[in-house]
Amino acid sequence: MLLRTPTHTLSEQLSERFASRIRDRLLAAGARLPSVRQCAAQHGVSPSTVVAAYDQLLAQGLVEARRNRGFFVRGPAAPALASKAHGAPPDGVLDAAHAHQRKAPISAATLMRGMFQPISAKPQPGLGVLPGDWIATDPIAASLRKVMGTASVRDTSVRYGEPLGDAALRRVLATRLQGMGIAARAEHIITTVGATHALDIISRTLLKPGDSVMVEEPGWAVEFARLSALGMRILPVPRGPEGPDLSVMARYCEAHAGSAAAPRLFVSVSVLHNPTGACLSPAHAHRVLQLAQRHGFWIAEDDSYCHLAPEHATRLATLDGLQRTIYVGGFAKILAPNWRIGYMAAPPELLEPLLDTKLLSTLTTPSLLERALAHCIEQGQLRRHAERVRTRLDAARSRSARLAQQAGCRFAAEPAGLFGWVDTGVDTEALALRLLDDGYLLAPGALFHAERRPSTLMRINFATTQEAGFWRVFERGREGVGR
Repeated sequence: MLLRTPTHTLSEQLSERFASRIRDRLLAAGARLPSVRQCAAQHGVSPSTVVAAYDQLLAQGLVEARRNRGFFVRGPAAPALASKAHGAPPDGVLDAAHAHQRKAPISAATLMRGMFQPISAKPQPGLGVLPGDWIATDPIAASLRKVMGTASVRDTSVRYGEPLGDAALRRVLATRLQGMGIAARAEHIITTVGATHALDIISRTLLKPGDSVMVEEPGWAVEFARLSALGMRILPVPRGPEGPDLSVMARYCEAHAGSAAAPRLFVSVSVLHNPTGACLSPAHAHRVLQLAQRHGFWIAEDDSYCHLAPEHATRLATLDGLQRTIYVGGFAKILAPNWRIGYMAAPPELLEPLLDTKLLSTLTTPSLLERALAHCIEQGQLRRHAERVRTRLDAARSRSARLAQQAGCRFAAEPAGLFGWVDTGVDTEALALRLLDDGYLLAPGALFHAERRPSTLMRINFATTQEAGFWRVFERGREGVGR
């Protein structure tokens, strides 16, 4: 709410509000500002106040006026992403042309920045992590003190760690993976600076610019952005409740069989998929692996949500025996996210190339932190903490789902895990802009598609949307968008 004060006029307050969003990249370069009439109605001011505010933004060089079109955020021109950069998928399936991205008000980077620079103290519905007070810090801190008290800190600190990662942690991880049915030994495991780093190592090792990568859609917004930045040709594969659309995968493979354009990698979140929460069925998993074997592409299986998942969820790496699958895991969703500890378990023939890429990017990873995490796992602290979080998340999911449905939303996928995939009935990019004024950062559905397009869907975090106050604000905002 804008309030008239002796020191700041309404136009100055409105101008600074937009300027702050532009500086924080909540409004991306190329994003269109609301029309003068819409902005005046939304903020309860006169059209002349809005015109004065937009004039101030023009004077600061933050926006530009386009004749008969309105006001747009200034910024460096987006690189041309012609269809030839990604190629045309077979049978009319859309590929990842990002022509609409310049107009997107909320980007993947915005969500990432929202983890570090919250727009308000309110629980944020669009973020991809658990609330800070859900994360256990005492067990990991106690483990670090234990390790520092028993190991030679000086010897550990004055030299680089082991190239593959701390041996104790890799042994513990191998035991854990074997308990999940994944045939991995300690020498099959490489530690990384978080799961995202593992995915980046895989991409840089197996791919070169212009190579084709199949990625589930809807999918993780950061993965689309990361692969695009590397110059990859993204082939979106629709993701359903049972798994990826096998017919689309087959068409991609068959259309380019034997050529340089053939898909070289498939990136999948098979368990508690982001954003739908769906888990891969055994039948789908078998057929995905058959396609990989027949057409020779690798699979990067991102299991970042494993600590929140059902005990016997189907994983490609379990069925595959690490032949075509590289298994990726991490701990940021459950324990000490700032420690940035992740890992991958890979087929033997890929270990040396993957390790070379790791060494070129980060040399090694921090042994003290890895050893402390190994101790935390060995003592059962991680297991007990994960059990408590799952119980708490189950209760939060039930409350959040009930409130969402009472607010008139429909779940496009069965609620499960950390995220809900919700149909709001209105354009969620427009809704996201409105709710910024109320201190809420949404994750609009357009973010989770390779080709940005209007969507009525949004991803919610069950842990941060279990309060009725947010849903009341949501309903008011939706009514404003619908008018």
